[in-house]
Amino acid sequence: MLNTPAARLIAAIVASFVVSLVLGRILIPVLRALKAGQSIREDGPTWHNSKAGTPTMGGLSFIGASVLSLVFGIQGMMSGDFTALYVLLLSLCFGLVGFLDDFFKVKYKRNLGLTSIQKACLQMAVSAIFLYILYKEGIMSASLYIPFTKVYIELHPLLYIFFAMFVIVGCVNAVNLTDGIDGLSSSVTLPVMVFFTLCAMTMGKFDLALLPGSLVGGLAAFLIYNWKPAKMFMGDTGSLFLGGAVCGLAFALDMPLVLIFVGIIYITETLSVILQVGYFKLTHGKRLFKMAPIHHHFEKCGWSEERIVITFASITIAMCLLAWLGVTNHIG
Repeated sequence: MLNTPAARLIAAIVASFVVSLVLGRILIPVLRALKAGQSIREDGPTWHNSKAGTPTMGGLSFIGASVLSLVFGIQGMMSGDFTALYVLLLSLCFGLVGFLDDFFKVKYKRNLGLTSIQKACLQMAVSAIFLYILYKEGIMSASLYIPFTKVYIELHPLLYIFFAMFVIVGCVNAVNLTDGIDGLSSSVTLPVMVFFTLCAMTMGKFDLALLPGSLVGGLAAFLIYNWKPAKMFMGDTGSLFLGGAVCGLAFALDMPLVLIFVGIIYITETLSVILQVGYFKLTHGKRLFKMAPIHHHFEKCGWSEERIVITFASITIAMCLLAWLGVTNHIG
């Protein structure tokens, strides 16, 4: 019954949705009992104070569901294709860094977990190992594909890996920044996972497609609990895992520059913080935005959280469609 790639993909999506839904129902009371509640940033929006204590680390629900992709992808691994496993392990390592960050926040009842240096060192190490394995196994080349063209820029492998390390760490933390209001990061990442699922299927990488496919189901179920008013947050556990999955898939499909399109919201969120800090220092106290990251700016402009989420997700969907047109030469 699951002999075709399409059947296995559909089964993985449905199974992940169900597992994530069940895990979410279990996690909420468990996290409350463990007093694993979200701490609100002291410099964050004052109107978010009512969210303090909402269970965090809820990303464990779709992380657990994503592991199902290995079950449905066992055929590929038996034939020696471990690409999906490598991407999942990368994501899990980032998720572990996020879990440690969440754990320290919960334990010490403050909004700061691991230090920036600790997180950066862990993330760089994990990224380097992942990229080295992909290159050595021939999954990733040192050619940089330029979307909308048939151009591939050849780089020295070492230069490419260093470039890729910074892209991964930057993108992962950008996804983390996007997780600032109810349902935002999950709503934005869901169409990105649909995009990567379709790309992998079109390229004949059916087993790799199962991972983003599983996350489509897992995130859809998680949104039931994460939509405003959120019953639980994904925490750094979930957002760093998602960041790892987004980047890992882009490099496993050998088209990292597609992140400029599908990750436009992640990039915008990060740029808003960089511009805000830079402008503040240059002007000795003036602000470019009412608050950064930019989703808080729109909140201060009177937008509801739901409006911001729907708008940002819609922009992502449009950019994913544009990206699809841009990579047809690569995946066709």
